Amino acid sequence: MDFIGVVEGPLWYLSAAVFVAGALWRTAGILRLGKKPDLSVPRGSAAAGAIRGFFLHFVPHGGFGRRTAFHLFAGYLFHLGLLILLIWAAPHVAFLEKRVLGFGWEPLPPWGFVVAAEAAFAGLILLWFRRVSDPVLKTISDADDHIGSWLTFVVMLTGCLALQESHAELRALHMLTVEAWLIYFPFSRLMHAVTFVFSRAYTGAAFGRRGVTP
Repeated sequence: MDFIGVVEGPLWYLSAAVFVAGALWRTAGILRLGKKPDLSVPRGSAAAGAIRGFFLHFVPHGGFGRRTAFHLFAGYLFHLGLLILLIWAAPHVAFLEKRVLGFGWEPLPPWGFVVAAEAAFAGLILLWFRRVSDPVLKTISDADDHIGSWLTFVVMLTGCLALQESHAELRALHMLTVEAWLIYFPFSRLMHAVTFVFSRAYTGAAFGRRGVTP
């Protein structure tokens, strides 16, 4: 087996296994924490509060719109752009069909890929510059925050370089960066892509039980 075969074979399955096992382990740890019994008289529905809290925080509210406008704009640029690339970029659709799901769907046209990639790159760069320029964010950020940002940037960059599949080595380089990202993900703050669901729901449920909108 040549180098590319190792990257796209054993290393891919190893990194995917670490990703899934690590994410499940972190999620199980969160669920095992449980919650302290709340002896107060409920004034509202915790379940409704959890649902409301989850969706409500996708947009700014409560007078925070102007303060969070930059973060909201850059965040949506990056996350939506990256999500579109992950699901609808033609090489990803082919990979998912062949190696993961067994079926595919209509991929993005070339112009759609360019738009989504530019949005993702712009959003990620803006978020990182805000992290290093804002005094508060700069103080509370550590190496993990920067490693996650730059590793994601490198994954996207190598993906663009490998898009035309002109050289198998470029595809292998992209796969290597993806595999490093998958292994790093469960043990870093990148895990917020999963844990934000629990944090929002938990906070929303706590407020909802008290009859308050978070």
